[in-house]
Parts: sequence; structure tokens; C-alpha cells
Amino acid sequence: MSRICCALITFAAAGCAGPQTPPAHGPVAAEVLARSSAADWRDLDPERTLVFDSAAGRVVIELAPRFAPVHVANIVALATAGFWDGAAVVRVQDNYVVQWGDPTEKKDLGAIVRDPPAEYYAAAQGAPFTPLDDGDVYAARAGWTDGMPAARDATQTQSWMVHCYGVVGVGRDMPPNTGTGAELYAVIGHAPRHLDRNLALVGRVIAGLEQWAALPRGTGPMGFYEATAPKTPIARARMASALPEAERPKIQLLRTDTATWAAWVHARKHRREPFFVEAAGRVDVCNVPIPTRPKPQGP
Repeated sequence: MSRICCALITFAAAGCAGPQTPPAHGPVAAEVLARSSAADWRDLDPERTLVFDSAAGRVVIELAPRFAPVHVANIVALATAGFWDGAAVVRVQDNYVVQWGDPTEKKDLGAIVRDPPAEYYAAAQGAPFTPLDDGDVYAARAGWTDGMPAARDATQTQSWMVHCYGVVGVGRDMPPNTGTGAELYAVIGHAPRHLDRNLALVGRVIAGLEQWAALPRGTGPMGFYEATAPKTPIARARMASALPEAERPKIQLLRTDTATWAAWVHARKHRREPFFVEAAGRVDVCNVPIPTRPKPQGP
């Protein structure tokens, strides 16, 4: 950005561009995180953390068995068997998704459920849920369950994950029960919420997605790479629990059931950083990223 542009932005943010809406009370987002305590953060569970190592870098996925238990069990079995070793990124569609799997479509799937149910809904009863008070265009309620962006119906009986940036889903053919989990995709663009409840969502990328999102776009239909196009190979995919301790991701995530989380959401609604002339005063579930940080080293 040019110095002139930066100066104009600073000028406008300082109030020289006209009347401004008074900022809401409360700390800015960075202050919320700075004031957080150790109890506000949670460690990754290695039993539901999937790690992909590729030529473009490491991608870490937190799985969501509550929403798609059969598909997640398939994914764990595939990772344990080394199914994705030697697989590749097969599709990068601009402002949409990156997709990966076996480009030959000939690898043995092993002992998994070949015809899983269409796990597009989960029972809401008994599941933790931190609602977002601003409402949602695509559902009666939106919020977070188990650290995943989620939605609920008006009767509060059904729950489902939603397609926010970084959310991971299962590729399938036309019939709803044809996706096993062997081919996965992650959202890398504006949240395609119209896909909610039409595909099984199995987790969320918590680190490294920018490396795959920056790959060249596929030139085939829907962003698939042509047969002869170079593809980014996947060297290894393993559950974190199967990796030596030194190789496991050392990441913590902000819990979504704390007062600090409520302050974080408030700060995202009422942007008080110097750049902002006016704060929106409301926020969408997909515009509240879940903060991560390196796990603090013990004494």
C-alpha cells in the first residue's frame, strides 16, 4: 500500500472524514486476548487432531465427531492406514474450496464404512452450544459447539456445522451417501452457507490452510486440476496421537464457553481499533474466528 493511501486511511480513522458513531465500551480484540487466563484456552486433543504434511507445508485439522461420527471414524481409519500418503491436492477453486484425495482413485480404502449415512444433522439435545445473539440468515440460531461454528433449527432439536472459512467437508457424488471421507475439502473463500446440510462436515483447519489456499487455481471445471497438471503431493497424514510427542502440533484454542469468548465476540462486533470509522455493531458466525496460540511451555 502506498504511503499516500496509508495517510488517507489514518486521516479518516482519526475522524477527519466527518461525524463518527461513538465506539461501544469494552476492550479491542487484541486486549481481550492479552487479558485472557490459562483457563480460557484448551489444548488440542491428539485423538481427534489430523495432521497433513505436504510439499506446501503442514495442515492441522481438528475433527468434529459429534456432527459426523461415522465419517470421522472413517477418516481416522484412513489416516491410521496411511491412505493419504502419496495422495495430492486435486482441486483449488478460487473463492471456494481446496480439495484433496487420491488422484488415481485406485487406492484401497481398507476397512471403513463404504456406504455411510448422510450425516448432515446431529441431535442438539445434550450438546454444548454458545449462541450468537445477532441471528443468522441461514438458520434459526447460530453459534459454536465443541469449538466448531454451528447452527440450530427453531425447535432446538437439530444441530449442524456450517460452512465457514477453514471448515472441512467430505466430497461426494450425486447421491447423499456416497462420500466416505477419503476425499476432503476445506473452504478457502467467502462462506458458502448454501452448502449447509448438503454435505457431511467433519472438522475445521486450525493451522496451515493459507499454504494450500495459495496454490495455483485449477483450470478444469470447478477448479479441478487437469490430468496432466502438476499437483501438490501429500507426504503423510496421521492422527496426532500416532506421531511422536516432538512432532505433534503444540496449539491451544480459545474456549467458546467463557466470559473471555463473550468479550471476544463483542469486540468483533464493535470494532474500536483506530482504523475503524464506524463499527458494524453486529457480526456473522463466520466472521468470528476462533483464536489460536502456541501452547505455553511448562516450567
